[in-house]
Amino acid sequence: MAIFLSFLLILLFPSANAGWPPSPGYWPSSKFRPMSFYSGFRNLWGPGHQSLDQHALTIWLDRTSGSGFKSVKPFRSGYFGASIKVQPGYTAGVITAFYLSNNEAHPGFHDEVDIEFLGTTFGKPYTLQTNVYIRGSGDGKIIGREMKFHLWFDPTKNFHHYAILWSPREIIFLVDDVPIRRYPRKSAATFPLRPMWVYGSIWDASSWATEDGKYKADYRYQPFVAKYTNFKAGGCTAYAPAWCRPVSGSPFRSGGLTRQQRRAMRWVQRYHMVYNYCKDPKRNHALTPECWSK
Repeated sequence: MAIFLSFLLILLFPSANAGWPPSPGYWPSSKFRPMSFYSGFRNLWGPGHQSLDQHALTIWLDRTSGSGFKSVKPFRSGYFGASIKVQPGYTAGVITAFYLSNNEAHPGFHDEVDIEFLGTTFGKPYTLQTNVYIRGSGDGKIIGREMKFHLWFDPTKNFHHYAILWSPREIIFLVDDVPIRRYPRKSAATFPLRPMWVYGSIWDASSWATEDGKYKADYRYQPFVAKYTNFKAGGCTAYAPAWCRPVSGSPFRSGGLTRQQRRAMRWVQRYHMVYNYCKDPKRNHALTPECWSK
């Protein structure tokens, strides 16, 4: 009888027992066509550490350089995604990133929305960091809004799709179309509103990337490789007319998430979130009013 009841519970509540999130019921990535790398992006730095094979872009870091790329156009809202596979083994100190920024337009006073793989040591999972900061600077006064996750799969074995959906009302981070974080606009002071470009990069961040800099990049394991494919970028460019309508991460044209999407996001945050800046007692939350404002 006990075995029968256990089996019945698994059938009725699979997400509570399985290692995979509940279905979000809506797949924003399906609304956008893949693009070739060169139709939407250009090399930004480290051209000798970047190669294109059919539709997949490979970038790598070694002792001499890393590499980065940038979208041709700036956007004021949109959906931005790529399927990414990162390197297994020892990658401490290495950052593989896919992000939005306007650093080159506003040096020292820019906005940024990040998806970053924080490198790791042998036997430990990658940490996926999401971050938002507004009018930050390069002088150490950046106010980070980090939420970190250990994924429910191994990101070194296969490509998975990582995306940022940015509208004037919210930022939604997605992994394989599962929302993992929603950052709503609560005030103009805590939300990026100026046009941004799409970037990807791999670089040495030994000073902080792995356990706050405890483990550094070890170039005995070079090159550190990241692969990107299935690029998607759609929305309102900075040059689009005022009537261009921001994209939505749900069936609701006004934005937000469905009940099913929120359920999937709660599952991820309950079982896989390992850091939330709003719950860090060491942080000065006077600088992050979105943590306590309603």
